[in-house]
Amino acid sequence: MNMDLSPKFPATFTETEAGVYYHWAAADSQVLGEAKVAAGKLVLKPQGFVLPHYADCSKVGYVLEGKCGVALRLPGINTKENMGYIGVKKGDVLPIPCGSVSSWYNYGDSDVVIIFMADATKAYVAGEITYFLLTGQQGHLRAFSPEFIAKTYQINADKAKNLVGSQKGVLLIKLSDEEARKIPNPNEEVSNILSHNMDASQPDVEVDNGGKLTTIKGTEFPLLEQVGIDVSRLVLESCATRAPSYATESQVCYIAKGSGEVQIVGINGKLVLNTKVETGQLFVVPKLFAVVVSADEQGIELVSIVTSTR
Repeated sequence: MNMDLSPKFPATFTETEAGVYYHWAAADSQVLGEAKVAAGKLVLKPQGFVLPHYADCSKVGYVLEGKCGVALRLPGINTKENMGYIGVKKGDVLPIPCGSVSSWYNYGDSDVVIIFMADATKAYVAGEITYFLLTGQQGHLRAFSPEFIAKTYQINADKAKNLVGSQKGVLLIKLSDEEARKIPNPNEEVSNILSHNMDASQPDVEVDNGGKLTTIKGTEFPLLEQVGIDVSRLVLESCATRAPSYATESQVCYIAKGSGEVQIVGINGKLVLNTKVETGQLFVVPKLFAVVVSADEQGIELVSIVTSTR
């Protein structure tokens, strides 16, 4: 088994005045496809808006910086638990089941940065998240004929043409001041159902001057159980090391802060990775491979998922 496990930076997928969406392309990292995982990163500027969309993967979003509003509708019937407009902030984990419709709006005064990590078992493209837009230049509505749109929404043909053609953006747009004033404040009550802050969970392990490991499990957060993913955050102090560990499923790891060294041992006790890692890189630990993380002098913070709730 020869896999390139070296950590990778993402490539730009799309960039507008509203922000940037990056992704880790399977073509650049074969292990993503083999491990059936995927990842992306959103940087959304103030008054930036992500058009309504859904994806072919179940994933989790982890807020690295800032705060924003998220309109989320889960698959299934329309109930209070299945839909809402919520606010998320730094440290929040937001599970997003496959097929959920969401849109994102930065109502703050600084950039929002969110890392998305996904179980790509059923993805159309191995190792990548495929998005389906509802509106805009690549949206569903634009592709249907105006006649069908007119019949569906019981409007005339001229209104139908305006409806499908008025939105010129692709994925990321920046709202005008007038448009921004129409966006309501997020519902904080729904946030408790659809999101969970990592800092609200007790660390599984905490060592003075060493660091801490915190895992959010599906048993304490039902929506996470639904997407079939566990989320962990490892924080190591200066020059601290986490002992060797392994998972029964593939693990996706993102360096949120700092730098350090990672070693991975695979089949037949072979050292398959021994390298430096730094902020913004992502790497994959195949199932049952053992991994050690050691921090540099500045320390390191690592966010990861395992594609299993066990």
